[in-house]
Amino acid sequence: MKTVKSIFLFSALFITMSAYVNAQSKSGADYFLGKWNVLVKGTPQGDAKLVLHLEDKEGKLAGVVLDTTGNQISKLDSVNLAGEEVTVYFNASGYDVYMNLKKKDEDHATGGMLGMFDALADRVKVAK
Repeated sequence: MKTVKSIFLFSALFITMSAYVNAQSKSGADYFLGKWNVLVKGTPQGDAKLVLHLEDKEGKLAGVVLDTTGNQISKLDSVNLAGEEVTVYFNASGYDVYMNLKKKDEDHATGGMLGMFDALADRVKVAK
């Protein structure tokens, strides 16, 4: 009987610890990996929608900017990560552009583009 209780207790402890590890929030580069739907508000052409795709390339963040249909607008020239904030640099329509995003919660980030326009980002969920 003690063996059954020990196995049950050990199993419960293992499941609890596994859930705790999986529940830990992502931070830094891990947080920003993947695709993000970004809305840039108030540009001269109106609100702009784009997709930011960040991936790990040899230990550094790299990626591309896509339009909403998945066509590439630009490769990222550089990516700077400072704690819970990322700044990406790219060229769009002949202009050098930068955009910063700061972690808001697990699936949302806020920031701006060119220091003039507000940006809201939502993580693109991957179907499991």
